[in-house]
Amino acid sequence: MKSDPITRRQELGEFLKVLRERRAPEAFGFPPGRRRRAPGLRREEVAQLAGISPTWYTWIEQGRDVNVSAEVLARLASTLQLTRSERAYLFEMAGRRDEDEVEPNEDQVPDILISLLDDIAPPVYLMGRYWDLLGWNANAAALFTGWLDMPQTRTANLLRFVFLDTLARTLLVDWEVRARRIVAEFRADCRTRLEEPALQRLVGELTEESPDFARYWKQHDVVDRQGGRRDFQHATYGIVSYQQLTMHPVDQEALKLVILEPLPLAKSKASPRNQPTRA
Repeated sequence: MKSDPITRRQELGEFLKVLRERRAPEAFGFPPGRRRRAPGLRREEVAQLAGISPTWYTWIEQGRDVNVSAEVLARLASTLQLTRSERAYLFEMAGRRDEDEVEPNEDQVPDILISLLDDIAPPVYLMGRYWDLLGWNANAAALFTGWLDMPQTRTANLLRFVFLDTLARTLLVDWEVRARRIVAEFRADCRTRLEEPALQRLVGELTEESPDFARYWKQHDVVDRQGGRRDFQHATYGIVSYQQLTMHPVDQEALKLVILEPLPLAKSKASPRNQPTRA
């Protein structure tokens, strides 16, 4: 549920007030003095350091309905020497995008996260920002036989598999429905990175090589990536069914850890013993 604008403005103002009061005046070149009625920096001092009007800054702290630009937020973040998390929160409460936020050019995956994949029993794989598969366990390879168990001629990418590999049309039950939803989920997931060259190259490649992808991409459907039942027509095990769960590392939200938990016999046509969960 989206936050109320008034609540966000109030939270923004209170957040700035708390941060201001935690800053020692002497650390910013102002005398501490005994005449200060409250700890920390004064409002006019923050405004002076940020190069904005004291009245304007006061209105922001008071939660008034004022239009705070990304440039002003960047000045305040720099002035108050905010941490990365604090800066992100500041922009989020103001409803602005931080143009100076720097993301690594490539997906950075901790070694411990890769090694963790083999400790998870159900099929599991790790996806990057452009849905490249960065790692998977043996049971995922057993499920996606003919893809993840084969030597990769190019980066394993879920979108390339779904739209450019004929195996996907057999493996994924209700391929058309799944494929259309995958494109909608991908657009939603990449909504803040649509201008990135790597993303544009991937979309361009898929648009050129797959008429289906080109058609779905032009429809501009946007759907949050959700869990749910996933059915596969496996070459060895027949119809197998899973419950999909997607999680994100706290410090790297662009990464997605996707777990496919086998459904109980009562919910799946195939016996769990016949599903690839112990490769």
